Amino acid sequence: MNIDSTHTRTYRQSARAKAAEETGNRIVDAFLGHLQSQWFDEIRLEDVAKEAGVTVQTVIRRFGSKEGLLRAASDRMQEEIVGKRAPAAQEVGRAVDTLIGEYETAGPLMMRLLSQEQRYPAIRTIADRGRTTHREWVGNVFARWLPGVPAENRERIHDRLVIALDLYVWKLLRVDMGRSLEDLRKAMLEMAASALEIDPGELERPAQLTEA
Repeated sequence: MNIDSTHTRTYRQSARAKAAEETGNRIVDAFLGHLQSQWFDEIRLEDVAKEAGVTVQTVIRRFGSKEGLLRAASDRMQEEIVGKRAPAAQEVGRAVDTLIGEYETAGPLMMRLLSQEQRYPAIRTIADRGRTTHREWVGNVFARWLPGVPAENRERIHDRLVIALDLYVWKLLRVDMGRSLEDLRKAMLEMAASALEIDPGELERPAQLTEA
C-alpha cells in the first residue's frame, strides 16, 4: 500500500466533508435570515440557494425540501440553546440571565415561528419540541426545590415555574411594555419564588446555605 496515496485520499475526503459542511451551514444561515423577515410560505428555495451561492438542486439534495431545511435550522437552534443553557441549570440567577440573553437574541424569531405553528405542522412539531425541552430545563433549574413539593402539587408548581420563565413573559415586559432587562429578571425571579412559596432571595443563595 502506498502511504502517500492513502494520506492524499484521506486528505481529499476530509476536505470534501469540510466543504460540504460549510455549504450546508451557508444554506441554513440563508434560510434563517429569511425566516426572520418572511413568513414560511413566502420563502422560496430559489432565494435561499442564491443567497447561499448554490443551486436549488444542491439545497434539495442536501435537505430534501423546505420542511427539511426548517428541521435542520431547528436542530441547529436547539443544539445552541441546549449548549448555552446546560451549564447554568443549577444556578437560578445564572439560568435566568442565560435565558434572558437567549430571548433578547432569538426571541423575535421564536415569536414569529410560534405565530405560524397552527398553519404548518412542521413548525408545530418544532414548537412542541421546544416546549418539552424548556419544561425539562426548568425542572433542572429548580431541582433543589421541586422534590420537596408534595407529589399531588408538583406538576402544578412546575407549570407555574415554566410560565415564570416563558418566552411570552419576555415579550410582554420587554416588547409590549418596554421594561428594562433588570425589571424582567426581577419579575421572573419573583414569579418563580411565588410558585415555590419562598422568598425571591432564596433562589440565588448557594445550595449549602439554602439547605442549612
